[in-house]
Amino acid sequence: MPDHLIRPILATFLLIAAAASLPSVSAATDRTEPHAQQSGSLLFRMQSGYTVATRLDTDVAIKIAGLVADVRVRQRFRNDGRDWAEGVYVFPLPENASVRGMRLTIGERVIEGEIREKAEARRQYTQARASGRRASLVQQQRSNLFTTSVANVGPGEEIIVEIDYLEDLAFDDGTFSLRFPMTLTPRFIPGQPLADRHGSGWSADTDRVPDASAITPPVVGQSAGHRVSLSIDIDTGGKLKHIGSRYHAINVTEKNRRYSINLASANNRLDHDFELTWTPVDSAQPRAMAFVEEAQARAHALVMVVPPSLPAESGTLPRDMTFVIDTSGSMQGVSIEQAKASLGLALTRLEAHDRFNIIQFNSTSSALFHESLPATPERIALAQAYVGRLSANGGTEMRPALQMALGAVSSEARLRQIVFITDGAVGNEEELFALVERELGNARLFTVGIGSAPNGWFMRKAAELGRGSFTTISALHEVGDKMQRLFRKLESPQLTNIRLTWPGRGTIEQYPATVADLYAGEPVVVKARSTGAFRPGDVLEVSGDSPGGAWTARIPLTAGSPHEGIAAIWGRAKIDALYDQERRGGDPATIRAAVVATGLAHSLVSKYTSLVAVDRTPARPAGASLRSDRVPNLLPHGQSVEAIFGFPATATPAGKLLLTGLALFCCALALLALHRICTMRCGPAHKRVRQ
Repeated sequence: MPDHLIRPILATFLLIAAAASLPSVSAATDRTEPHAQQSGSLLFRMQSGYTVATRLDTDVAIKIAGLVADVRVRQRFRNDGRDWAEGVYVFPLPENASVRGMRLTIGERVIEGEIREKAEARRQYTQARASGRRASLVQQQRSNLFTTSVANVGPGEEIIVEIDYLEDLAFDDGTFSLRFPMTLTPRFIPGQPLADRHGSGWSADTDRVPDASAITPPVVGQSAGHRVSLSIDIDTGGKLKHIGSRYHAINVTEKNRRYSINLASANNRLDHDFELTWTPVDSAQPRAMAFVEEAQARAHALVMVVPPSLPAESGTLPRDMTFVIDTSGSMQGVSIEQAKASLGLALTRLEAHDRFNIIQFNSTSSALFHESLPATPERIALAQAYVGRLSANGGTEMRPALQMALGAVSSEARLRQIVFITDGAVGNEEELFALVERELGNARLFTVGIGSAPNGWFMRKAAELGRGSFTTISALHEVGDKMQRLFRKLESPQLTNIRLTWPGRGTIEQYPATVADLYAGEPVVVKARSTGAFRPGDVLEVSGDSPGGAWTARIPLTAGSPHEGIAAIWGRAKIDALYDQERRGGDPATIRAAVVATGLAHSLVSKYTSLVAVDRTPARPAGASLRSDRVPNLLPHGQSVEAIFGFPATATPAGKLLLTGLALFCCALALLALHRICTMRCGPAHKRVRQ
């Protein structure tokens, strides 16, 4: 082959090979493409290409009373394109959110959402979309991940979508807290791709995550726009000693012991979860709180009891500690530094009678030692050096690491504990929950959520099923304080064998059905429904075993404060318990029917129920086209697009593309070899011309 033809062909093949081996996820730009937009922006796909709906504002309003937060998320968009459009976007919410309301406002028209069985809601929405009527649909993909669809938004029209939910507050070590997720970390999707797709996310559905395409919206690293405002009202009825925001500057005002909190800046990016904490003055520290609501001819109660500070056991039992640290690409940046600092601090707390091991995982898993070994000073120094060398890259293949930790052999005389440090950026949560339940044995699993937007549902549920506790660390300055609290809990449970004795009247349906062991600073929290009303004098007796002996508390139920929404919170707790039954092998049809019945009764969005709002009057003219696409999310603070999407194991198409690139590269090498053989046999082209 002539040299003047060989060289261009070689160059072309090499360029194609290089391009084909790169993942198809762009770095941050402001182009009008799905991968170049941000969370909360509505992206429309028109005949002429993509158009971004102009975002005017995202506003979050939270009202807190007692143990319940009532939250309204309001987002306003405008279709600046020339075509009629449908928008679909993923919106993270707290893992314990009870989503119960949605409104769609277009112009002067306000359309209230109604709860329906999921298939029926989808059918109504699809029919409305096809007939040109304005409609919206809210569906649950995970306990902390929802999808909202809006159909038939006309050119130049403005729409407002409002979502209402209730949330029971967290309480630990005398401090209340509330966390509002601003974005989501892209999730690792394991398994083999399936032919069909449920959504249009960046991942294909797989045999291990059948709805992967519905939970993988595109992401962008930076954006010139996309901001959020947030306001909170707290009415505790008492004086507060402290109010603080861990990651955002806030303004606080007080009037008659009611507190108003706003973000101090008007320029807040949706790239870092918001967390608020507040502590009552010592004299107002709650010991027992009960809130009741009469609904559907039933009495519903939300009860919290705080055990007193109980004496610790003299000396700690010998422990077998397994530390598992996530070193995947989603941990790159500040997250891996937080994780390494947390693990380094944990190693300093080991005592001479403890045994320990470290497991690190990304696309593969490996352990520092072949088995747990005594915590000698030499081994701890070796472990500290090992941790210092860890770096973040690759996928989040969590299952082998969990199996390795759970399957470790340990003496019955030792307290077996697993500390799992991760951002939880996985899509196969149910598979991992089942693994924890099946193989936990006598171990206890403690989770440490790392990063600016960890998967809170995974962290909380894994710890619950692992009979341990969880904490979240989103900044380096928190490591010392939060790990010290975790160490207190690792030492020994404060209350075990917890029993609840309700009044003899009526049948009680309580969640959790069995209260797990409590650790230092944790309260007993239960949601219950009685077939009969609570009467004057009715009390709930809570008892348990502590290191110092038996403990009992009595809570008057009729003295509980009436509070709207307790029934819905109970309904959400029941639905979560039904999900647990399904994972443990319960009859799917029976469980689905029970979830649907509970969701419809309490107007709750669930895996099997959705909110749908449909306008009666057609708006889109007959024959006018309608296109749609997914909405990207803003990458969490401190993370890297390249680190997450730059590896085959992160479930991008990079694996296939890499193979394609390698094949083309081999073709290029073959052509190069052919060129050299031809040159050797025939001589260079310029010499042949001279001859």
